[in-house]
Amino acid sequence: MKQIGVEEGNPVQQPSGEGVDALLEAARYDDIDDLTSLASSGVPLDSKDCEGRTALHMAAANGHLNVVEFLIQNGVDLNAYNVEKNTALHWACLNGHIEVVKNLIMAGADLSILNSHERSPVDEAVSHGKMEVIDAINEAVAHAELNGVRVS
Repeated sequence: MKQIGVEEGNPVQQPSGEGVDALLEAARYDDIDDLTSLASSGVPLDSKDCEGRTALHMAAANGHLNVVEFLIQNGVDLNAYNVEKNTALHWACLNGHIEVVKNLIMAGADLSILNSHERSPVDEAVSHGKMEVIDAINEAVAHAELNGVRVS
């Protein structure tokens, strides 16, 4: 079966481990220039490392709003999860990154996904005393619903 956008005889190239690692490192350290350069060289923005982490996980966990916005604008999977089934929203809530939480929700990230510990992003915020995140979630959900975005 032929894949769309792939010429016969040219298999889909998987990014090397180095490319994925460099992508995640760029997102982790808020290096948008390296991130865009790696994407331009063919490293997919949704690439996962051996632990299932994506660039969005790394940027959200570290509160790098500009990287999160770039990744959202470029259509990454907002609900991709790592080996422990944590999404980027889990990490943003856990670490108290309010603006990242709001942006992920407004873009359509799922609030109901449970990780391997059966915790939702909201549960992670509450269990780590990030009550300001709960207020941000409520605000973002209200705004999203007013703008016609279905929030689950």
